[in-house]
Amino acid sequence: MTTAAEDKRSQDFAEQRDRIRAEHLKPAETRRASSARGLHHTALVSSDVEQTVRFYQDILEFPLTELIENRDYPGSSHFFFDIGNGNLLAFFDFPGLDVGPYQEVLGGLHHVAISVEPTRWEALRTKLIDAGVELIEHSDVSLYFRDPDGARLELIADPLGEMYGHHVL
Repeated sequence: MTTAAEDKRSQDFAEQRDRIRAEHLKPAETRRASSARGLHHTALVSSDVEQTVRFYQDILEFPLTELIENRDYPGSSHFFFDIGNGNLLAFFDFPGLDVGPYQEVLGGLHHVAISVEPTRWEALRTKLIDAGVELIEHSDVSLYFRDPDGARLELIADPLGEMYGHHVL
């Protein structure tokens, strides 16, 4: 049961979303085109290159496409996985640096959502369970879980540009 203060706070947040939506969200037909061509890559930090490759390539079936030395930190690797549609998920490792455990912080990563076909979603769900990865399932289309370093991922069976049956693009 929620308190009156919690209900008021929730109402205030809803009103703020309504205000922002009214002021900034333009109808699709009046929005200007994005200046971006797409997501080239998102880069995360890996504590163990081989462990990360095994997880992303062997369990999630995202092919490793490149493994090079990080130009900014000698001995560090920069490596990439194909997540479809010309998009890449990249990683750096920083051997010798104590980067500490994953943390959610302002300006940091909350989760990476990756769209997969519904039949592939089911198969990957089974592979994750078989690998002992703890899952949270939402709305019969979203699987939330953490990678070996704690980064939160979502596999979503909705098509690109849709979220739970609503067009977001």
